Amino acid sequence: MSSVPPQTPAGPRRAVATAQPTAPARAHLPATLLGKLAATDTRPGVMLGETLVLPLFAIGLGLLANPDDPLWADASFPWAWLAPVVLALRYGPLTGLGGAFVLLAGWLVLNLGQLHQFPQVYFLGGLILVMLVGEFSSVWRARTRRAEISQAYLDQRLEHLVRQYYLLRLSHDRLEQELIGRPMSMRDALAALQKTQGGEQGAATLLRLLAQYCQIESASLHAATDDGVTTEPLAQIGQMPALRQHDPLLTQALETHKLCHISQAVANQQHSQYLVAAPLLDLGGAIYGMLVVDEMPFFSLQDENLQTINLLLGYYTDGLATHALAAPILDAIPYCPADFAFEVQRLAHVSQATQVGSMVVALEFSIRAIERGLPEQILRMKRELDEVWHLSGPDRQVLAVLMPLGSHATAEGYIARLEQWCERLDGQPLADAGVFPHVFALDARAPLETLQRIVRISDAHG
Repeated sequence: MSSVPPQTPAGPRRAVATAQPTAPARAHLPATLLGKLAATDTRPGVMLGETLVLPLFAIGLGLLANPDDPLWADASFPWAWLAPVVLALRYGPLTGLGGAFVLLAGWLVLNLGQLHQFPQVYFLGGLILVMLVGEFSSVWRARTRRAEISQAYLDQRLEHLVRQYYLLRLSHDRLEQELIGRPMSMRDALAALQKTQGGEQGAATLLRLLAQYCQIESASLHAATDDGVTTEPLAQIGQMPALRQHDPLLTQALETHKLCHISQAVANQQHSQYLVAAPLLDLGGAIYGMLVVDEMPFFSLQDENLQTINLLLGYYTDGLATHALAAPILDAIPYCPADFAFEVQRLAHVSQATQVGSMVVALEFSIRAIERGLPEQILRMKRELDEVWHLSGPDRQVLAVLMPLGSHATAEGYIARLEQWCERLDGQPLADAGVFPHVFALDARAPLETLQRIVRISDAHG
């Protein structure tokens, strides 16, 4: 599997910077005269100051250039009106009208007692010009404001998407690395544990599976009793320091007979050298082994991995007591296969310890299905980890399929595959072919009752 290198943190920042080209351009606008005219200030004091200063400045220039007619009322072009026009362009019609009133006040001051010479057309045309320019400015300022708001929203969305994409890439790469480091499924791990024997070789196999599936880097497996743990390990992986027998996490696991991890020690304000301490329990609940984990990745120390450690340890320890574990079922149902009885008891124990259930699908075959050899054909379709019990009765047969670590969805999927197989074989569903499935959830507290219900269906020895 090829791994795409994760994007460096500088990547998103560069992307965000290129997505906002308007900010640098806006920063350079005031460097030009046009930019200075376009750069407005929304503070009321500044606006009022410009409204007064620009028209007065225009009147002052008129006094210098044309003392007889400082407002250029009789000239070919009314130069003084440029000040209200600029104000209207910058701030809108109201500010432009304010500048026009300053010009009007200036004319009245410069022409005291000469109201009969008031240039009505001159001021009317100027006011109309200022109103038109101000209205034009207002429309485009509103459009610009909407465009800037939209651009700011798009910039925020782009930055958010870039960050989410970056996190997704990191998450994808981490998952990819986990899949590379953990190439087997849980069913593969349990299949490997089925073949595991006790002793040092079995302990080494268990640690290897834990390292592959739970990403444990440094751990050891020790013989133990309720009184303590032996310092010499049965097997270990990684660089394990000498065992600290009085470590608080180890002591807590011995006292509670449960898996303990570092966060529990921290919550109790205790310092522990280890990350996980998990006991191996026999059928009576007594401790006969202890798993001690010294190093594992931070992101692997989570509930799913801890539950997986518990599951693998329980499956391994139950496998070391095959005959003792299967004895209650074999005493009640002596014709039950020992392997099937053992797996039922072991999975019931696993379900009780880890809350991970299993399912039993009992396929009832009528006479016509038996005559066509359907039980044998379905038996050949057994999956690797499933255990099968074939019961024969006077007028029917039952094929009990034990599905480890499954749910009702697992059982329904299995039945759906059988339906498709039967339709391809004969063009008819299972019921018409004489096959009737029954689904049972394996009761963790009374697995024997589940098997007795299957026996009653078959009526094989009734």
